[in-house]
Amino acid sequence: MLIPYQDLDSDTLHSLIEHFVLREGTDYGEQEVSLAEKTAQVFNLLKRGSIVILYSELSESVTLIHKEQLSQQQQ
Repeated sequence: MLIPYQDLDSDTLHSLIEHFVLREGTDYGEQEVSLAEKTAQVFNLLKRGSIVILYSELSESVTLIHKEQLSQQQQ
């Protein structure tokens, strides 16, 4: 089930984004990018719809997932 980011409390959303950023381990190039900058980037991706919040009833967990990954999983 997809959860609109607007439905989450701002502290909860921030924690979810931080967890996603720390888990991803994404390479941001040659320059270091701060956690705050990475978090802001992910929030912007959420606002654009490139990343969505997915709740799994089976595992009772919430995660952020790239929209393309979700599409691939649903096929």
